[in-house]
Amino acid sequence: MTEIRPVSGRRDFRRFIDYAYERNAGDPRWVPPLRLAERERLTPKKNPFFAHADVELLLARRGDTIVGRVAAIDDRLHNETHHDNAAMFGFFEAEDAEAARALLGAVEGWAKARGRARVRGPINPSLNESAGLLIDGFDSDPMVMMPHNPRAYAAHIESAGYQKVKDLFAWLYDLERDPLPLLVRLAERARDRHRIVVRALNLAEFTREVERLRLIYVRAWEHNWGFVAPTADEFRRLATELKPIFDPRCAVCAEVEGRAVACAIAIPDVNQALKGTNGRLFPLGLIRLLMRKGYVDQVRLLILGVEANYRALGLYPLLLIELHRRVQGGRYRRAEFSWVLEDNRNINQTAELAGARRYKTYRIYEKSIG
Repeated sequence: MTEIRPVSGRRDFRRFIDYAYERNAGDPRWVPPLRLAERERLTPKKNPFFAHADVELLLARRGDTIVGRVAAIDDRLHNETHHDNAAMFGFFEAEDAEAARALLGAVEGWAKARGRARVRGPINPSLNESAGLLIDGFDSDPMVMMPHNPRAYAAHIESAGYQKVKDLFAWLYDLERDPLPLLVRLAERARDRHRIVVRALNLAEFTREVERLRLIYVRAWEHNWGFVAPTADEFRRLATELKPIFDPRCAVCAEVEGRAVACAIAIPDVNQALKGTNGRLFPLGLIRLLMRKGYVDQVRLLILGVEANYRALGLYPLLLIELHRRVQGGRYRRAEFSWVLEDNRNINQTAELAGARRYKTYRIYEKSIG
């Protein structure tokens, strides 16, 4: 029998965090995130997401053995934005189909008791952080802040009555070759015709730049499926967390008449350095991390956004070309564009036009419980 219990106390919380590392220890492609960061992400006092969301952490047990975990998430801001009466599940791990069904059944009961009509996931804990279940592209490591999971998880979730609601794509782009001439022409035409100025981020004005990026992000994504605008505190937390790995060559803003209206923000793939640390910085993890930082040769394009009123200007090719030119000839060999909604034609078509290869697919599932 699989028993589901809410996390209660520090010991349970530690077991919830640790189970992901135990479950995936045998997968050579899984990259352990820093345990400290995972603890902070799930600690209400550390993560402003909890200001507008209730989260119940659940553990699956058979006797004294942990066989799964999941977070039940009720994001009030999501439901105020989309009015779809949905709860989410995230941080999902399960030893087998029975544990998965028990965990998801517990989430459904929790959500139904709160009056929700559907459950959606995996979302960890919001679309602004990490989302989706890997269903295609298991032969390569995940990049920073992207999930990786056993192949069997899709069947486990589907056997619990969940169906696809949206797929997310990841594209791989070669930075060592020259940009395609067609893309260069489109970029130059957009820049010259509309007098667009592309500049690097000014880290000396970090707080102001973060707020400018947040406004672009909110305006660029406001009509996207499932998007919930992060609060200023949420966005600032993510920016502060990523600042230590930030490379100024990998971020540009586009200005029209002095106003920032688009941006492309990439971050070095520190997953390449984290491999082998087991998510711990001490006693040897920090040494391994520092020794391997020089081997990071890829980036993840985390944000590629253009405000809706300026999308007809051709800013997507311009941003990609500018980013490519700034990093070309350095240590970065490839970039991942992720994640991209399957029906986001602006970015998917630009990625394809640029010669990128779609190489991973992540799926978000949903089940009606009303």
